[in-house]
Amino acid sequence: MMRILGVLGLLVALYAGLVGTYIQNAPASEPSARTQARVKSNLVDVANEQGRYGVITLGAALVIITGGIDLSIGAVVGCAAVFFGVLLESGVPPLPAVLLVLVGGGLVGLGNGLLITRLKLQPFLVTLCGMFVYRGVARLLAGQVSRPKSLDAHPEFAESLQSLRYALIGKDSTGELVFPAQFIVLVVLAVIVGFFLHRTAYGRYWYAIGHNELAAKYAGINVNRQRVSVYVLCSMFAALAGVLLFLDMPSIQSDSGGLYLELYAILGAVLGGCSLRGGEGHALGMVLGAMVLPILQSLVSIRGLKSDVIPAVIGLTLLFGTIVDEFLRRRSRWNR
Repeated sequence: MMRILGVLGLLVALYAGLVGTYIQNAPASEPSARTQARVKSNLVDVANEQGRYGVITLGAALVIITGGIDLSIGAVVGCAAVFFGVLLESGVPPLPAVLLVLVGGGLVGLGNGLLITRLKLQPFLVTLCGMFVYRGVARLLAGQVSRPKSLDAHPEFAESLQSLRYALIGKDSTGELVFPAQFIVLVVLAVIVGFFLHRTAYGRYWYAIGHNELAAKYAGINVNRQRVSVYVLCSMFAALAGVLLFLDMPSIQSDSGGLYLELYAILGAVLGGCSLRGGEGHALGMVLGAMVLPILQSLVSIRGLKSDVIPAVIGLTLLFGTIVDEFLRRRSRWNR
């Protein structure tokens, strides 16, 4: 709970700094009503970005809770975005295309999980190799897939694709963001994940595996099956984020789509209270942790600072989270 309160305080400070910067940079001749409307629009943009980051954070957090790691998330996001565009251009209607992308993501997670549980390979190695494999698959599928190109290939999909874009992204036919639909998607998924984590036996299994895998086996938990299931969920969330990315962006580069998103997902999970050793994490914390980086990116941009500072912040934050996690664990052992 202390970690959740800490990240909540950080969010309040970042939001205050962001709103203050928007108001400070507003032209003196601009009416206050227009300034308020612009600030609201920018905050909606940030919320929408937080939604997409949060979706992949949920998946990464589930894997981390069970004591694993997934470094292929960003590559799966990029590959799913390209795959979705290729399906549309091939004549698959939007809704079936979304389902096929999610199934593809689930198969990726199934492959990762089986390699880890059946062949006893290290999760770090399996998902690191997967990161290169899925990025290569994206390049094989298409060098560049754009939304206009997909629409031109099958104009009959224009209406249904726009409806899907409005429902999942919140943008109208002119491309204007009306409401942060991606954040709503995140909230819905977080409620479902929270229910499974905190109200079902599956959640207790995942926490138990993360705390002590051997004890979980002796307690009768099918550890391999549960590990595979969280990797499947993680990759399906990444595939969904790929669909969101395609619908939100005018074009997707196969070699850079979803780049570094695995680090953003791990960062959000750690900030939200997930221990990199496993066995800890809360659904509310995952959402709050995922909200930090988009605000920070927007704050850096509006202040005119170099975006190069973001990777340094990510690295330092992960290091700080690891140090705090180790300190809390040692303190817990001392108090026993």
